[in-house]
This record gives sequence, structure tokens and C-alpha cells, in this order.
Amino acid sequence: MTKLILGSRNKKKLREMLDLLGDLGLDLSDLSPYPHAPEVAETAGTFLGNATLKAVTLAPALSAWVVGEDSGLVVPALGGEPGVDSALYAGTHGDDAGNNAKLLAELAKLPPGTDRGAYYVSTAVLADPTGKVVATAEGRCHGVIGDALRGAGGFGYDPLFLVPEYDKTFGELPPEVKQRMSHRAKAFAQLRPALERING
Repeated sequence: MTKLILGSRNKKKLREMLDLLGDLGLDLSDLSPYPHAPEVAETAGTFLGNATLKAVTLAPALSAWVVGEDSGLVVPALGGEPGVDSALYAGTHGDDAGNNAKLLAELAKLPPGTDRGAYYVSTAVLADPTGKVVATAEGRCHGVIGDALRGAGGFGYDPLFLVPEYDKTFGELPPEVKQRMSHRAKAFAQLRPALERING
């Protein structure tokens, strides 16, 4: 069974990957079993750059296939913020409450009637055990930023990310509905053919 490692210690990302790719027969894990895996600084300035850094650094270090993934929220009315800094928008990495509060505060400064459209981006890069990139993918999911937190599901900006066709946020939608349409689901769907080949 081919081992595939998600270049992250985010258990919620791992859970999504298991749900999306668990049927492929790969040995899936995140970095938790590898305490000595190098820390990869996300310094590239783009989602693709950061995902590539993770994949090409971690794969040879672990002698395994690695998916580097970088994702975030883009709000065009805010000039693309929070963008690649989505996880540390408010200053502390992974402070979901702080990040959501800052997003609402920044939007509140804009003129009434400003378009609150937004989209999630997920970029995934697959590297072989030598660190060579063999596939890249990008998924996007479009929505609108609500004016208050709704729902306790998901993570990150999900309680603010309103999906118009359901009139619910990602924080309110059942996980199986979110996974059908999410940015990460779309990116991993694009990677599936490459992943099927490595397990052949």
C-alpha cells in the first residue's frame, strides 16, 4: 500500500482528505506521526508557491509521496485579503475567532452596499519521494461573507462563508454537503487520476 502524507498537522484537513480520498486504498496520514519532519515556512506569497514548498521539502525528507496544500479565503472588496495570510489574519496562527472578527471589522469599514462576494481557494501539489512535482490542482468555491457568525461546523471562516444556493454558511451545512462543493474537494478531485496511478 502506497503511503501518502498530507504536509500538515491540521487534523480537520486530514479528516477532509480521508473522506475525499479514503476509497483509493492509499495509506493516508498527516505529519503527526513524523515529529522530526521539517517545519516549512510559508514564504512564497502565493497559494501555489506555499503548497509547492511543502511538497518538495517534505517528500524527500520523509522519503514518501506528499501532498502539499495551501488554502485560504479571498475577498476581492478587501483587495484579496485575507488571502495567503488567512490562517494568521488577526496575528496568531489558527485564531479562528480573531480572524473572523477582523474580517467583519474590515468589511464594516467599506461603503454600504459593497459586494461581499468571496471565494475559498485550495491549491494542492503532489510530489514523489524524491521531491519532484508530479501534479498540481486548484479548487475554488464561491460564496458571500455574512454579517454574523452562523453555525458551529467546519473551521476557519466557515461560519461566515454563506453559500447562496443553500442560504446557509459552511458552518451550518452538513459535512457531506460541504465536501461535495468545497474548494478542497475540487482540488483533490483533480489530483485523483495522479493518485490512482501511484497506487497502481
